[in-house]
Amino acid sequence: MAEPIRVVVTGAAGQIAYSLLYMVARGEVFGKDQPIILHLLDIPPMVGVLEGVVMELADCALPLLVEVVPTTDPAVGFKDVSAAFLVGAMPRKEGMERKDLLSANVKIFRTQGQALDKFAKKDVKVLVVGNPANTNALVCSSYAPSIPRENFSAMTRLDQNRATSQIAAKVGVPISAVNNIIIWGNHSSTQYPDAGQGKVVVNGAVKSVVDAVNDASYLQGAFVETVQKRGAAVIAARKMSSAMSAAKAACDHMHDWWNGTAPGKFVSMGVFSDGSYNSPKDVIFSFPVEIKNKQWKIVEGLTLSDFAKSKLSITGKELQEEKDEALSVLDSNVSNL
Repeated sequence: MAEPIRVVVTGAAGQIAYSLLYMVARGEVFGKDQPIILHLLDIPPMVGVLEGVVMELADCALPLLVEVVPTTDPAVGFKDVSAAFLVGAMPRKEGMERKDLLSANVKIFRTQGQALDKFAKKDVKVLVVGNPANTNALVCSSYAPSIPRENFSAMTRLDQNRATSQIAAKVGVPISAVNNIIIWGNHSSTQYPDAGQGKVVVNGAVKSVVDAVNDASYLQGAFVETVQKRGAAVIAARKMSSAMSAAKAACDHMHDWWNGTAPGKFVSMGVFSDGSYNSPKDVIFSFPVEIKNKQWKIVEGLTLSDFAKSKLSITGKELQEEKDEALSVLDSNVSNL
């Protein structure tokens, strides 16, 4: 049996974590022969709920789960972890401006970045799920200078899964028949779900999604809007935000980062931009990536339509604005110290 690895989940008493912890502890992310020590980090008011989660994990009798460490102390939560799911964030409340949300989250992710820097393994893989995920990941990384910045990513896999599911339903094929659907930019309503590079297997033959769907107005209209607004649609129906699907997407993201992507297949990850595809540099921007040996690489050389380029420009502008706002919040916090 392999040596156990330590994995932290923040916001561990919350809705997303409730599904996520089970999937991780079952071996769906790091492998069916990889023992796990789970660190569950949450805020002091959630301690009672956290105790209940610990009981349930024990009652699942999961063979790979060696130990569970519930804590409210980031020093304990991030100690020697090899992977971090940063789920806990201040949720957006009704009437709250994005700036207010950024301000609250900057403080949370500064603390977590500092704790990662001090206590986590230097090759830790950090996935930010809590929104605004791209900018939270940027803030977190900036406070963990000893950890390579390519080890920080934001989750756009939920959007990719949503988009893939829409295309599979439209063409009338199983989910497994569709691949290489891309999410560009921010995990927000400006993201660009792009089926232009997608492939689909229909009756045993590989076709482009564009040819299989054969409806440009759908691919540039209803498809994009459905994916962009899916989170809001779930909230309207369920009266709570996406939890099960978000947990599944976090597992998919970390699984592929850990184990790699199949040749010719790519996945969407929010990663530090090097300016590829005219994106703003040094923001966390969602790109198509290929992964080998736990290292992601942006897929280069894809041909984008003018429509796609215009969408990338909009989401890039929003990310640059968010970054500037986050930096101004950080500056005002520093001057208040």
